[in-house]
Amino acid sequence: MKFNHLIITTLSITLFTACDKKEEVKKSAGTYPIQKIELTDRTLTSDYSATVTGCQTVEIRPQVEGMLTGIFIHEGDAVHKDQVLFEIDPAQYQATYDVARANVSSAEAAVSTAQLVLDSNSELFEEKVISDFELNTARNELAEAEAKLSLANAELDKATINLSYTQVKSPVNGVASMIPYRAGALVGTNISTPLVTVSDDGEVYAYFSMAESQMLDVVRQYGSMKKALDEMPEVEFRMSNGEMYGQKGRIDAVSGTISGGAIRFRATFPNPDRILRDGASGTVVIPQAYNRCIVIPQGATYEIQDKKFVFKVIDGKAVSAEICVLPQSNGREYVVTGGLSEGDIIISEGAGLVKEGTEVNTKSDN
Repeated sequence: MKFNHLIITTLSITLFTACDKKEEVKKSAGTYPIQKIELTDRTLTSDYSATVTGCQTVEIRPQVEGMLTGIFIHEGDAVHKDQVLFEIDPAQYQATYDVARANVSSAEAAVSTAQLVLDSNSELFEEKVISDFELNTARNELAEAEAKLSLANAELDKATINLSYTQVKSPVNGVASMIPYRAGALVGTNISTPLVTVSDDGEVYAYFSMAESQMLDVVRQYGSMKKALDEMPEVEFRMSNGEMYGQKGRIDAVSGTISGGAIRFRATFPNPDRILRDGASGTVVIPQAYNRCIVIPQGATYEIQDKKFVFKVIDGKAVSAEICVLPQSNGREYVVTGGLSEGDIIISEGAGLVKEGTEVNTKSDN
């Protein structure tokens, strides 16, 4: 009886061990999602930190010296071209203008008198009453009177300009900055801080820098920088709060020099609602379309020493293969530039958990 019991126990252990081995074999052939490589189209984006400026930003400074007697705008107001923003005490400039105006009138009278004398002397000379000397003297007196009139007119023009400068006007449409001065302040042409800055932000510029290597890639893609500026797609702007600005823009200028391994670009955006302001920061988002390319999930890859690999499924087994991808991605996928071909089959998820040579019971993602 004991012997039979031992035989039964031994058989039970043997059968249990055999079942375990079958289970291990079953587990070793895992079931993984796969993807058959096909060519497709993708649009990826590249982000570049940018600073916004108005298309025209003007520092308003006085052209004459005097006391600030009037401020006709509020800080942050929208202003239009030729609008009067400030007034400088015009009293002394008005007096100078009045004197210049009187000098012109006097000079005009002198010219008129000299012309009468010359006309009279011309008639007397014809009648041989006076000599050549007296006639030429009359001509010279007229020339001198005319010169004095020209000088008086120049002084009047100068006085007119200085008087007009007492009303400080905006040369552009835009939005006023903060105003550091108040009525009663003494201002002049040598002040270090402008009266106000007016930024024309109906259209804004977003300046950003691109690495030299990226710029060379752009030139290689389009053939020349001029062609790139003409043909590059419209770009977007992500504001500092993370929201996308509602208007698209275009890259329309590039610096002629490289500084610190980077080159500066300018994107122009319409700004009809004045949402973007001079000095704002954000991100220029440049889309790039890739046609008939290989796209794989990022979960299909794993990394070893900064190199990316995937597992191809060859004859039912996982075989590692190094691949090259574009540096841009949408956060979910890679565009593959080398290491895979159309028709290849890869494990599309959980590549980091797979071992070389693992038998694969596949189920397709497609």
